[in-house]
Amino acid sequence: PPAGPPPPLPRAPAPGAASAQSPTPQPGAERVRPMRGDADNDGRINQAEFVDGRLARLTAADANGDGSVTREEMRATMQARRAERADKRFAKLDADGNGAVTRAEFDAARSERGPRRDRPHGGGRHHAMRVAHRGQRAERGPVVIADMRTKLTERFARLDANSDGFVVAEEQRAARQAHREQRRERREARRVQQPG
Repeated sequence: PPAGPPPPLPRAPAPGAASAQSPTPQPGAERVRPMRGDADNDGRINQAEFVDGRLARLTAADANGDGSVTREEMRATMQARRAERADKRFAKLDADGNGAVTRAEFDAARSERGPRRDRPHGGGRHHAMRVAHRGQRAERGPVVIADMRTKLTERFARLDANSDGFVVAEEQRAARQAHREQRRERREARRVQQPG
């Protein structure tokens, strides 16, 4: 029997198609950081990711398993995270894995990162305010994990400005800006109340 036409050969991808799928950032271009808590990497956070992710971190910090996270447990968890991040940074710099970072490896990593963006004005002051806020929070006592589900669900609803069930980067930025403005207003109100 006569054979039919040969099957079509697979087409080679068009030039540049691979780069369109995984673009490499141009030097000096602003990098888009993935959203923290976006477990499925779809560029948005749903309520389950927001609530369950944070509860999982609290549960992991609860070293003695009593359902609450004390100041000491939180401090130990943060130190462990910092050490893990430092190890990852070092491993990334140590390209040949010999346990030492040469000047060439350091310079290569720096050029790959691109030009350093300046910190926003007042970065040190803002860091000090965050540390002070954490200290005030710790003085209030341990965090009860069971109580946090309701609080986190309410917080997600506040962040989800358009009530579509997802929080995107723009909504996060808007919430941060609103929080900054509220803090500024509270500071101004306290300044006015203080005797001259």
